[in-house]
Amino acid sequence: MKKSLLALAALGALAGAASAQSSVTLFGVVDVNGRWLNNNSVKQYSLSQDGLQSSRLGFRGSEDMGGGLRAGFWLEGTINPDTGTQPLASVNGGLNNAAGTFTRRATVSLSNEWGEARLGRDKTATYLNTEIFDPFGDAGIGAASNLTTKAPPVPTGGGYSTEKRANNMVAYFLPAGIAGGLYGQVQVAAGENVNGQKYLGGRLGYASGPFDVAVAYGQTEVLATTGTNLENWNVGGSWKFGFMVLSGFYGSQKIENDKQDNWYIGASAPLGLWRIRASWGQVERSGSSTIEGQKADQFAVGAVYDLSKRTALYGTWSGINNKGGASFVVGSLMNVPAGGAAKNADSQGLEFGIRHSF
Repeated sequence: MKKSLLALAALGALAGAASAQSSVTLFGVVDVNGRWLNNNSVKQYSLSQDGLQSSRLGFRGSEDMGGGLRAGFWLEGTINPDTGTQPLASVNGGLNNAAGTFTRRATVSLSNEWGEARLGRDKTATYLNTEIFDPFGDAGIGAASNLTTKAPPVPTGGGYSTEKRANNMVAYFLPAGIAGGLYGQVQVAAGENVNGQKYLGGRLGYASGPFDVAVAYGQTEVLATTGTNLENWNVGGSWKFGFMVLSGFYGSQKIENDKQDNWYIGASAPLGLWRIRASWGQVERSGSSTIEGQKADQFAVGAVYDLSKRTALYGTWSGINNKGGASFVVGSLMNVPAGGAAKNADSQGLEFGIRHSF
């Protein structure tokens, strides 16, 4: 009897230890706003989403296997809270992903003191500087990607879908805290016979105290039959002084003789429960006659009011001035031809919303 009780107690202790070593978390963001857009006098009023953060639903977990070795997974999908639906497969660069799957991230990983090996669909190294050093977090009508992710034209039959994320990717991340504040990653994504999916990239940065700076480079195969690639590199940084954070980045994208350059500066400052954000960005394109001389400027200003740690109210205004035949826009509009607004047309928008995270 005593032996049975001791055995049961030992099994209970082992089960408790095992459960303590594993964890699974459900998380998400619901962000809905009222939005007004005006692109070349084509106006639209809508109940939209993702003005402060991209709406999402996800699951993540980890297991401590002892000896410093950990396994982990991350499954995260996009949601449309304004309609309660799930987005089309093409949203967020979701090529080869069915609607309703985890198009934002789907990875499994192993990590220890030597770093992390991560496999699956994830953000590309060349996108992170755009997102991290944008005071708007690359969300809403003031997002930096209004100007950065419209890459130079690709050859007929080609493609490009690694602006933000890539499928079938193998990545290695440096361990946290190495050499002070050094961090970085390298990534390789298999094309699997799909133009625009084969990607090779990396990012290296250093963060210490109020400073954070990083440089990234990536290459995507846009047309295998001719060996045509898109080369993409950028450098960004931020500096926190006093109560304000200044940030900025420069990026260049090139396909054959067509080139696109982006400059961006921004600022964010807390004022009590308020956070004020502002940015200015510019894009210039050169090369073939279809894009030569195209240029656009974007200004954005916004405010966030934190009701709690997880709930916030926000408002943002953004405007784009197109020149030289450019047609960049601050948001997607119904009744606007593919490719955006008319050439040289101004684009602007205003949104007010609420975001709740869990």
